Amino acid sequence: MNTKNKLKAAALFILFTVGFAACKKDTDTPTPEPVVTAKEQKFVRVLVSDETSTTLTQIDPFAAKISTFTAKYPLANIYGTASGRYAAVLYGAQNLVEVFDSGLQSHDDHVDVDGIAKWAAITANGIKPTHFKSKGNESLIFNDGDGTLSVGSDADFNTANAKFKVVNAGLLPHHGAMAQFTNGNYAITATNTAGASPTKVIVTDKNGTLVHAATQNVGNIHGNASDGQNAVFGAFTTPAATSGGVLVVEQNGTQRVIPNPDGFGAFRLATILYAESAKKFIGYVATKGAYLIDLTANRISPIYAGADAFQCKVDYAGKNLLVLTLDGKLRIYDLASGSLKKEGAAITAVVATDTYKPVLEATARYAYVAVPGAGEVQQIDLTDFTKVIRHKVSARPVRLTLFGFESSAGHN
Repeated sequence: MNTKNKLKAAALFILFTVGFAACKKDTDTPTPEPVVTAKEQKFVRVLVSDETSTTLTQIDPFAAKISTFTAKYPLANIYGTASGRYAAVLYGAQNLVEVFDSGLQSHDDHVDVDGIAKWAAITANGIKPTHFKSKGNESLIFNDGDGTLSVGSDADFNTANAKFKVVNAGLLPHHGAMAQFTNGNYAITATNTAGASPTKVIVTDKNGTLVHAATQNVGNIHGNASDGQNAVFGAFTTPAATSGGVLVVEQNGTQRVIPNPDGFGAFRLATILYAESAKKFIGYVATKGAYLIDLTANRISPIYAGADAFQCKVDYAGKNLLVLTLDGKLRIYDLASGSLKKEGAAITAVVATDTYKPVLEATARYAYVAVPGAGEVQQIDLTDFTKVIRHKVSARPVRLTLFGFESSAGHN
C-alpha cells in the first residue's frame, strides 16, 4: 500500500472511531452531577450545656471544630443575645448568670473576629434567674426568687467586675416574664400572692417605675414574646383555667385578650415566639401543637395541630417554623405563607416520658438537634434530612442555643 492509500485508511479509521464513540455517548445514561451540600455559614456558632457535667461546648460548624469550656455548674440554661455576639448562661438554682463571648463582631456587611471565644467578665446574682429576653444590645433577666429584673448591656460585658443592673419594680416573687418595648419600657408579669402564678401585666420604665397599670386580669400567665410594639403573653383567660388565649399588651398600655380557637379546650399556649423576618407571632404547647397569632385579625389559627410536638422553634433569621414530633419527624413551615415546605424523618423516635428530650435550633441551612442519649449534636441538612453531621460533645447535652451570624463575609 502506498503512502497516499495509508493516509486515506487512517483517516477513515479515525472517522469511524469518533462516530462510534459519539453513538455510544448518545445511548449511554448521562452521569448525574454530584449534589453539593452547602456548608454552614462561616460565623454561625452552636453552644451546648450538659445535664450532669460542667462542660460547655461550642461548635463551629463551618470548620467542624469543637471547643470546650468549663461552666460553673451543670444544667445551665443558655440563650443567644439579640446582638449575636454573646450567649447568656443562667444557673437558676445557684443564683448566678454568666455571659459567654463568641469573639465575633458584626459590622453589617461583614463580621470581624474580635477575639477568641471565652467567658465574658460580667455576672448577675439575682435570686433564681429564669426568664431571659434580649433586644438590640440589652439583655434582660427575670429573677423568680425576688421578682426583680437584671439588666445588662453588651458594652459592659467585657468590663472587669461588671454586674448586671438590678431593677426593682416592687413585684412579689413569682415565675415571671418580661418583654422590651421599642420606647425603652418593659412589660412585666405581676402576681397578688408571693409564689403564685402571675395573672396580670404592668408596664414600667427602665428604673421599674410604673408607667401603665394592668387593665386585664387573666388566669395563669406563661411564655411571652415582643415585636417592640406589642408584648404577647400566653395565659388562661379565666382564674379557673378552663379556657386559654393570649394577653396582648401594647407599649402605650392598651391591653386585650385574644381567645384560643373554638373547641381548643382547657389549654394554654405556654410558649410564645416571634419570627423577626416574617413578623409573625406563634404560640405553642406540646399537648395541642403550634398556632399562628394574628394581632390584626385578633385570631389564633393552627399551623400544626397535634399532641405529639415536643419541639417548636423559629429559625435563626425568623423566616421558618420548625416542629419536631415524637416519631422523629421534622416539619418546616414557611411563615410568610403559612405553608408546609418540607417534612420527613429526621431523628429516631423519642420516648414521651423522657425528662430530657432532644432540643432543636435551626439556621437557613441546617437543623441542630442535641440528643442527650447519644452525647452528640446532629447537624441535619434541611434540603435532605438523610444528610447528617454528628458532633460528639459532652455525655448528656440537654441545652442548645445558636449565636454568631448567618454570614461568611469577613476580611478573608
